[in-house]
Amino acid sequence: MSAARIRLLAIEDDPQIQRFLLAALEAHGYALEIAAAGNDGLRLAALHQPDVVIVDLGLPDMSGLDVIGRLREWYKRPILVLSARNRESDKVAALDLGADDYLTKPFGIGELLARLRVAQRHLAARTDDQTQARIEIGALVIDLASHRVQRDGVDIHLTPIEYRLLATLAQHRGKVLTHRHLLRDVWGAAHVESPHYLRIYMRALRHKIEAEPARPRYLLTEVGVGYRLADAPVDA
Repeated sequence: MSAARIRLLAIEDDPQIQRFLLAALEAHGYALEIAAAGNDGLRLAALHQPDVVIVDLGLPDMSGLDVIGRLREWYKRPILVLSARNRESDKVAALDLGADDYLTKPFGIGELLARLRVAQRHLAARTDDQTQARIEIGALVIDLASHRVQRDGVDIHLTPIEYRLLATLAQHRGKVLTHRHLLRDVWGAAHVESPHYLRIYMRALRHKIEAEPARPRYLLTEVGVGYRLADAPVDA
């Protein structure tokens, strides 16, 4: 996917940063639209469906974290945070709400372009998954079209929630999904403070998917953050 085909929306209120983004990104073939406030950004995102949204955390009318949360109620494409806040807690909060990446101001155009290339790869992978609807990771096959899961050619029976959990991880395979992200996508926004749901179902899913649940090769834990589905089976 080339930069010329990528439509960006930047929700950023600093006029100097706005001018910098417009000049730098359009020079590299991106199409960029800018909103100076959170509510305007949410409206433009819904209207134009950009391929990537860039969000500042310090906005005049609402928190950038609130913007991310409201976007993630429906927006499935990459979100890149661009903020002067460099505290770990701010980064974790943004990623926890569903941001894909976090870049701290001041930043160089080279680094921003590199982060956008990563976002493009995530976008392309999600598009491919939706088109192919079949994900193969070693001996594990997840057919999203037929809701069928196999390991070593043998069908694995999953409950509806177990399947939704696995499918969500599969659609973002290789990427860490936070506890809140998974709880929101699988159980809904009302359950983001119920991590015990996730632990129970992940344990059950590992017992069905993994040959050795205590030494998982597919469903990996990122301690204190969340889970990811491996791109390739991890060596036991």
